[in-house]
Amino acid sequence: MQTQKNDNWLFEISSKRKLIELNFKEIYQYRDLLVLFVKRDIVTVYKQTVLGPLWFFIQPLFTSVIFTLVFNNIAKINTGAVPPFLFNLSGITAWNYFRICLTGTSNTFRSNAGIFGKVYFPRFIVPLSKVISNLVKLGIQFLILIGFYIYYATQGFDIAPSVYTLLIPVYVLLMALYGLGVGMIISTLTTKYRDLSILLGFVMQLLMYISAVPYPMSELTDSSYGWVVEYNPLAYIIEGFRYVLFNDAMAYFSWESFGVISALALVLFVIGLALFNRTEKTFIDTV
Repeated sequence: MQTQKNDNWLFEISSKRKLIELNFKEIYQYRDLLVLFVKRDIVTVYKQTVLGPLWFFIQPLFTSVIFTLVFNNIAKINTGAVPPFLFNLSGITAWNYFRICLTGTSNTFRSNAGIFGKVYFPRFIVPLSKVISNLVKLGIQFLILIGFYIYYATQGFDIAPSVYTLLIPVYVLLMALYGLGVGMIISTLTTKYRDLSILLGFVMQLLMYISAVPYPMSELTDSSYGWVVEYNPLAYIIEGFRYVLFNDAMAYFSWESFGVISALALVLFVIGLALFNRTEKTFIDTV
């Protein structure tokens, strides 16, 4: 007579899962690996470079100076009560976080194919680690922004925080969701179409200029091409970020547009997660 033996497994790894599934319990179990990936992303980016972490400071400052010279001094774009340099620095700070979140997650499968094919862990940890590690970079650049904010405020410029300033973390979350959602979508496509990774760098440069980074949306009221920016949700995120930061009357903000871009961020994230979960089952055969 044979006795039936029931084995109680601690973990069960299976390829059968729902498309829209985010197992927080499993991610928490692998939290040490998540921390390791975050540390790796922060340390290795500027390892063996001359200036090291100083690039966190140099890139936004130099870009803001160039934008101020070109768009404000030469093109005479009006930034209202906000000093042009501070205006550009705020837009670049917000844009950089979205950009590095998107580019960091857009190559997840190809850049991690070796480790994905050898050991199991929740694949979502990799793009999640990019978003978290980029928060550290955003924090450093935001400290620079706050420093210049205080300087210009003490110089008599009409900029001041308001109750809307409490929405800054919400806008950071929206930028993370957009970067993570679109990045996961592109990551699934690059497993078959590698040209997309090359095209992405070019597209990101163009996208910055139609996202109201170096100019306010109010400057496009008389432009025949203004609709390109008006239909870009990223432009409303950049404008809203400036509005809650400076309480700037020139920056466009409405609760209706805020609700729309928030809903769209959730939709893109869900779509990206569904494609990501489906692709992780078979990507190793195409990469």
